[in-house]
Amino acid sequence: MAMWSLRNLLLWEALLSAAASGTQVHGQVGGSVLLVAERPAGFQVREAIWRSLWPSEELLATFFRGSPETLYRSRFLGRAQLHSNLSLELQPLESGDSGNFSVLLVDTGGRARTQILQLKVYDAVPRPVVQVFIAVSGDAQPPKTCQVFLSCWAPNISDITYSWRREGTIDFGIEPSGLFTDGQVLRISLGPGDKSVAYSCIVSNPVSWDLATVTPWESCQREAGKKQKDVCIDRVAPETENPLV
Repeated sequence: MAMWSLRNLLLWEALLSAAASGTQVHGQVGGSVLLVAERPAGFQVREAIWRSLWPSEELLATFFRGSPETLYRSRFLGRAQLHSNLSLELQPLESGDSGNFSVLLVDTGGRARTQILQLKVYDAVPRPVVQVFIAVSGDAQPPKTCQVFLSCWAPNISDITYSWRREGTIDFGIEPSGLFTDGQVLRISLGPGDKSVAYSCIVSNPVSWDLATVTPWESCQREAGKKQKDVCIDRVAPETENPLV
């Protein structure tokens, strides 16, 4: 049987790609990702073609007559490596590398198989910033309970998920009723028995995560001390005002 030409293989890929299912793959900026070429049992590969389909169509790598080739003029030139199992490794990844890829495999009997992969490249999640806001009552006495709002924010990042964890307990779960703004804000009520209780905000995406931890009761005590000082000043002020009158 005559060997297939590159033109015929590309034509086969165009005809079959519409019917192929997509596999999602995640990668991190600066890291590497392996696009795996899946082969059915008994499928002996004779030729293979890797292409980028979106945002632009580019030829990335080929395997013909036992010889791999990756020196095609694509945006992945110098960053693509075709392994012996015909899977394609891309590194280092850039934020603009997200898109669809295809691999066309042809076996020794002339059968063709196309696989579509959807690559999504994410930035590494930075350490979040947690701010503590205290709901102050009008009572000048040290509070028996303290209403706290914890606000969490990860700078210069998108596509992330926020979650909270109460440290030092068996049950790490947080009641949904205390969460606001898609999990970025947590409302809690603390008492003197919660002096050492810490809360962690966890930010994550499919490839990385980080956290920041605070002990809210410390802010409750500072706010109570500040309130008491303000009240004392208000009480002393009338006695020292206009001393010459």
